[in-house]
Amino acid sequence: MALPHAQLLDTVDVSPLGDQLAEARSTSLIKTSRVQLLHLVFDERQDQPTHHVADESIVHCLEGHVELVYPGGVRALTAGQLVVLPAGQAHGLRARSRSAVLVTLLLQDGDASNLGGPEAPATP
Repeated sequence: MALPHAQLLDTVDVSPLGDQLAEARSTSLIKTSRVQLLHLVFDERQDQPTHHVADESIVHCLEGHVELVYPGGVRALTAGQLVVLPAGQAHGLRARSRSAVLVTLLLQDGDASNLGGPEAPATP
Protein backbone atom coordinates (compact mmCIF):
# COMPACT_ATOMS: atom_id res chain seq x y z
CA MET A 1 0.00 0.00 0.00
CA ALA A 2 1.41 3.38 -1.01
CA LEU A 3 1.81 6.07 1.59
CA PRO A 4 -0.49 9.06 1.07
CA HIS A 5 1.05 12.28 -0.19
CA ALA A 6 0.79 15.47 1.83
CA GLN A 7 -1.81 17.92 0.58
CA LEU A 8 -1.35 21.57 -0.31
CA LEU A 9 -0.94 23.70 2.86
CA ASP A 10 0.03 20.64 4.94
CA THR A 11 3.12 21.11 7.09
CA VAL A 12 5.83 18.65 6.09
CA ASP A 13 8.80 18.02 8.40
CA VAL A 14 12.11 17.61 6.58
CA SER A 15 14.30 18.05 9.64
CA PRO A 16 17.42 15.88 9.85
CA LEU A 17 16.53 12.40 11.07
CA GLY A 18 19.73 11.87 13.05
CA ASP A 19 19.71 8.38 14.60
CA GLN A 20 16.50 7.51 12.70
CA LEU A 21 18.26 7.97 9.34
CA ALA A 22 19.53 4.38 9.50
CA GLU A 23 15.94 3.06 9.33
CA ALA A 24 14.48 5.69 6.98
CA ARG A 25 13.35 4.93 3.43
CA SER A 26 12.90 7.16 0.39
CA THR A 27 9.43 8.55 -0.19
CA SER A 28 7.48 11.04 -2.28
CA LEU A 29 6.24 13.68 0.16
CA ILE A 30 3.87 15.60 -2.09
CA LYS A 31 2.85 15.54 -5.73
CA THR A 32 0.59 17.90 -7.63
CA SER A 33 0.28 18.46 -11.36
CA ARG A 34 3.10 21.05 -11.14
CA VAL A 35 5.49 20.02 -8.34
CA GLN A 36 6.82 16.92 -6.60
CA LEU A 37 8.95 16.73 -3.45
CA LEU A 38 11.00 13.59 -2.95
CA HIS A 39 12.76 12.70 0.30
CA LEU A 40 15.51 10.38 -0.86
CA VAL A 41 17.59 8.33 1.56
CA PHE A 42 20.89 6.81 0.45
CA ASP A 43 23.15 4.24 2.04
CA GLU A 44 26.85 5.01 2.17
CA ARG A 45 28.39 4.53 -1.30
CA GLN A 46 24.96 4.14 -2.95
CA ASP A 47 24.73 5.64 -6.44
CA GLN A 48 21.70 6.92 -8.30
CA PRO A 49 22.08 6.25 -12.04
CA THR A 50 22.45 9.12 -14.48
CA HIS A 51 19.11 10.54 -15.60
CA HIS A 52 17.51 13.88 -16.45
CA VAL A 53 14.22 15.70 -16.01
CA ALA A 54 12.63 18.18 -18.40
CA ASP A 55 12.56 21.26 -16.17
CA GLU A 56 14.80 22.79 -13.52
CA SER A 57 15.10 20.80 -10.32
CA ILE A 58 16.58 21.37 -6.89
CA VAL A 59 18.70 18.90 -4.92
CA HIS A 60 18.99 19.90 -1.24
CA CYS A 61 21.23 17.81 1.02
CA LEU A 62 19.45 17.51 4.38
CA GLU A 63 22.10 15.38 6.09
CA GLY A 64 25.16 13.42 5.16
CA HIS A 65 27.38 13.99 2.13
CA VAL A 66 26.38 13.45 -1.50
CA GLU A 67 28.01 14.25 -4.79
CA LEU A 68 26.03 15.48 -7.76
CA VAL A 69 27.69 14.04 -10.86
CA TYR A 70 27.05 15.63 -14.25
CA PRO A 71 28.93 15.76 -17.57
CA GLY A 72 30.73 18.98 -16.56
CA GLY A 73 31.99 17.70 -13.22
CA VAL A 74 31.02 16.96 -9.64
CA ARG A 75 29.43 19.16 -6.98
CA ALA A 76 29.83 18.01 -3.38
CA LEU A 77 26.88 18.75 -1.11
CA THR A 78 26.78 18.51 2.66
CA ALA A 79 23.93 19.16 5.10
CA GLY A 80 22.23 22.46 4.41
CA GLN A 81 23.56 22.91 0.86
CA LEU A 82 21.55 22.77 -2.34
CA VAL A 83 22.05 23.09 -6.07
CA VAL A 84 19.61 24.06 -8.82
CA LEU A 85 19.97 21.96 -11.95
CA PRO A 86 19.26 23.40 -15.39
CA ALA A 87 16.39 21.91 -17.38
CA GLY A 88 17.36 18.67 -19.11
CA GLN A 89 20.72 18.40 -17.29
CA ALA A 90 21.93 14.80 -17.14
CA HIS A 91 23.01 13.98 -13.59
CA GLY A 92 23.33 11.29 -10.95
CA LEU A 93 23.96 11.24 -7.21
CA ARG A 94 26.66 9.44 -5.21
CA ALA A 95 26.30 9.12 -1.45
CA ARG A 96 29.57 9.34 0.42
CA SER A 97 27.86 8.65 3.75
CA ARG A 98 24.36 7.66 4.84
CA SER A 99 22.46 10.68 3.51
CA ALA A 100 19.06 12.26 2.98
CA VAL A 101 18.24 14.73 0.22
CA LEU A 102 15.13 16.68 -0.67
CA VAL A 103 14.53 16.84 -4.42
CA THR A 104 12.08 19.37 -5.84
CA LEU A 105 10.84 18.59 -9.33
CA LEU A 106 8.86 20.99 -11.50
CA LEU A 107 6.28 18.99 -13.42
CA GLN A 108 4.31 19.45 -16.60
CA ASP A 109 0.84 17.96 -16.13
CA GLY A 110 2.14 15.63 -13.43
CA ASP A 111 5.17 14.43 -15.41
CA ALA A 112 8.85 15.33 -14.87
CA SER A 113 10.02 14.09 -18.26
CA ASN A 114 7.63 15.60 -20.84
CA LEU A 115 6.55 12.10 -21.79
CA GLY A 116 3.08 12.54 -20.35
CA GLY A 117 2.59 16.26 -20.83
CA PRO A 118 0.37 17.99 -23.35
CA GLU A 119 3.01 17.74 -26.08
CA ALA A 120 3.48 14.00 -25.58
CA PRO A 121 3.30 11.85 -28.70
CA ALA A 122 0.18 9.78 -29.11
CA THR A 123 0.55 6.14 -28.08
CA PRO A 124 -0.70 3.42 -30.44
